[in-house]
Formats: sequence, structure tokens, C-alpha cells
Amino acid sequence: MEFDPALFVELFARTFSFWWIILPAILLGLVVGAIPGFSAANTIIILLPLTLAMDPEPGLVFMVALYASSRMGAGIPAILVNIPGTAGAAATPLDGYPMTKAGRSHQALAISFVSSVGGGLLTTIIALLLMPWLSQAAFYLHSVEMIVIMLFGISLIATIAAKDTLKGLIAGFFGLMIGSIGADVVYATPRGTFGFLELYDKVPLIPALVGLFAVSEAFVIIERQSILSEEGRKRMDEAGWAETWEGVKIACSKWWHIVWTSIIGLIIGVVPGAGAAIAAFVAYQQSKTFSKTPELYGTGHVEGLIAPESANNGVTSGTLIPLLVIGIPGGATAAIMLVVLQYHGVTMGPDLFMTSPNLAYGPFTTMAVTYALMIFTIMPLARYMSKITVVPTNYMAPIIISFTLVGAFVPREYMFDMYLALAFGV
Repeated sequence: MEFDPALFVELFARTFSFWWIILPAILLGLVVGAIPGFSAANTIIILLPLTLAMDPEPGLVFMVALYASSRMGAGIPAILVNIPGTAGAAATPLDGYPMTKAGRSHQALAISFVSSVGGGLLTTIIALLLMPWLSQAAFYLHSVEMIVIMLFGISLIATIAAKDTLKGLIAGFFGLMIGSIGADVVYATPRGTFGFLELYDKVPLIPALVGLFAVSEAFVIIERQSILSEEGRKRMDEAGWAETWEGVKIACSKWWHIVWTSIIGLIIGVVPGAGAAIAAFVAYQQSKTFSKTPELYGTGHVEGLIAPESANNGVTSGTLIPLLVIGIPGGATAAIMLVVLQYHGVTMGPDLFMTSPNLAYGPFTTMAVTYALMIFTIMPLARYMSKITVVPTNYMAPIIISFTLVGAFVPREYMFDMYLALAFGV
């Protein structure tokens, strides 16, 4: 497959002609990404009748634009109220939320948006140009390599928990024990289910995350009058557009940090099943390791916010590489895209690049156009989104708990998952 500039210009022009699909998908993705428990995957499932009724190309454009914008949306509640919208944003609050408490939420959101757009746009272009070669990495990863990656992820917890490495390791292995709950995959023998049929398919990830991050944080903030510290409230009162543009300038000055952390996300995204959460934590840990001021991480450090946001959005294009080249989806959203394309009779694989280049390269040109449009549609909203931090906590906490419990219920529609989220929160 040779590089053909004329083909790529034609594909970008063709993609931009679907702007009327991309813009609503951006806004919808931003909203669903910001709601804990919701994601691009379950939103596309809800809208499956719509995507199946559309032609393959506009349907794929809609799904990809929704997928890309939901990644950015997930960082908004993570920064403002310490609640990641999705698992991929779990590392964002480590430095994003301390910035909010200091009254720098305008700045934090601007840094997050620039990092997300920069990381997503860069990795999309790289994937577009090097897709056939990047996809080969997936062939060399088998069960042994995946176990090593998982153990590496557990060791990262100990590294990130720098104040007490032992507690970090204990927490990691405790998570490993929780992950072993469910029916044995070989003999279907129940392990640690305590008689609950709802746990036979392992502990569901969304209710667990909702409980650990959202419900627990709601219980904490209800004891205070405001999310912001006293100094933070004064800074918020004085903040304006200058604060937002200051965040943009800070993020742009860290362009090299955006580049290398987003490439980490791209590489991990190519591995089927690895996911955005692993990429975000790996990027955060690597950023901290090579930093000249690692002691500032966790206190509202700019580089600690840039790393997970860039990597999280770098994963987006990576997950589509194995889907398009070898027909193996890199994540849940990519798997749903595969179902929709197969419904329309589209077969994944190398032949797709010869027979239907608009479908083979289309997801990447769509991502590039989506990220470009997000600069003008989302960036101006940062100042207004920050206003949520001044809402009194006696109003905010019940709303957070209500929405997050609904988010815990939606994926499987079990009341049990709501109780499970409350248990993890306590």
C-alpha cells in the first residue's frame, strides 16, 4: 500500500462533507462521556437501529466522531468533581482535581482539551500513515505477554502511590483478587460469588468504578460547603477568559510532553483488550518517572494532567488499527463498529484497503476532522463548564449520586449493580 497524496486529499474532502453528522456526534459524545457509567459503546448500542439504517460510510463517520469526542468528555467530570466519566479517565483526577480545588478549573479544562486534541490528532495522523506496519505488533502478543502487561499495570499502582509503596502493592493485589471473582472460564466453577448470580460474569467494571470514584467522592464533598478551597473560590471569582487562554498557552508550551505520551497511548491501543485505562496510567507513571519534579505529581501538576489525557485520546486511533487490518476489535466500541459493518456486508482485512479505501481510511480521516472541529466547538465552553464547581455541595452530592447510580444500572440493567456501586463507595 503506497502513500497516495491525492487519495488522502480526496478522503479528507469526502469526510468533511459529512460535517452535519460530525457536529451532532461531537456534542452527543461530549455529554455521554461526561456522564459516569455511560460511554461511546453503550450509546452506540442504544442508537444501533439508527446506525444500521444508515449507509455504511455515514454510519461509520457518526460512530467514530462519537467515540473520539466521548474520550474528551470523560475528562470533564474527572477534573471538576473528581469523577472519571469512563475508566480511561481514571488517572485524570490525580492532578486535574487538585487544580480545580485551587480555583484553576478554567486552566485545567483548557489544558485537558489541548492535550486531548493534540494527542488524538497526532496519533490519528501517525496511524493513518503507518497503519499496516503498526498492526503487526498485535500478532506477537499472546497470553504470556498479556499477563506480563497486567502485572506491569499492578506494579504501576505501587509506583504512583509513592507515599506508601507497600499500600500501593496491597491495593493492586486486592484488585487482582476482586478480578478473580466469577465463574471459572474452564469448568464454570463459581469463585467468590457468595451465591450472587449477578457476580458469575465477574465484578462489573462500571459499577465498581462508579462506586470507587463517584459515590465515595459524593460522600466526601457533602461534608464541605464547596468543592473549592477558600483560596480557590477567590481565584474562581476573578477568573475569566484570560485563565482559559493561559491554560492553552501552558499546554502548547508542553508540546513535546503531549507528543510522547500520546504515542504511548497509540502503542497500547493497538493491543486488543489493553484499553485506555492502562494507557493513561502507564503514561502518567512514565511522565512522573522522567520528570525533574516528581514530588509535584498529585498536587495539581500540569504534566500530570497532560500525560493521561494525551494517552487516553491516543488510544482511540490505536484500537481501530487491528479492527481494520486483521478484523480484531481493540475495544468494546470497535467491536460494535465491527458488528455494524458486518451487517452491511463489509469484510475487514487487507482487501478492504483496495476495494473500499473510503471505509478503510475513513475512520482516521473522520477522527482528524473531528479533533479539528472540537477546537472550535468545545474550547469556548471551558469557562462555562467550570461554573459547576461553585454549586453548593448539598445540591451537588444528591445529583451526583443519582446520576452515577443510573450509570451503574445502565450497562446490565440490574438493581444489584446499584447496590454494588454503593458498597464500593462506602
